[in-house]
Amino acid sequence: MRNILILHGTNNSSRNNWFRWLGDSLQKKDWKVLVPDLPHAEKPSINVYNQFLLDIGWEFNSQSVIVGHSSGAVATLGLLENLPEHAIVDLAVLVGAFKDDLGNAQLAQLFEKPFDFEKIKRSAKRFLLIHSDNDPYCPLEHAEYLAEQLGGELLVRPGEAHFSISTAGDKYKEFPLLLEILDA
Repeated sequence: MRNILILHGTNNSSRNNWFRWLGDSLQKKDWKVLVPDLPHAEKPSINVYNQFLLDIGWEFNSQSVIVGHSSGAVATLGLLENLPEHAIVDLAVLVGAFKDDLGNAQLAQLFEKPFDFEKIKRSAKRFLLIHSDNDPYCPLEHAEYLAEQLGGELLVRPGEAHFSISTAGDKYKEFPLLLEILDA
């Protein structure tokens, strides 16, 4: 059964932006869906997130998709790096991703050690990065760097800010493009 884990970003929750909408839309198409509230999202930590995500009992397999937004995209990288050797997901989608703490101490615990991109690449068959050309938080160069490191596809959308209600308006209560990609 196709299954999806959707991870929100900093100072956010599963109830904001397009996260629940995407989960509900895929559940109606018989996907197994998990949209958790990440602990201490006001100060994200790779170690805290990994412990939480690896302890929830979710089965990561060849039918799995992980979608992360903003620091949830960084959390996706950390999770993939720490999955058991036999767990290989089908697709990792990184929306509005970044490669370092952006000079923000609040994000420092996401980058306590460099990512092992070779190990991360062994944990997912495919990578898709979705980024805007005018993201006010995460420079496009970060997504370009990550796409290169991961051997992933980069989809740049013009004028979509950070794919969130706070930066692009109420249209990001939904994310039809992402649903279309996943439902293909």
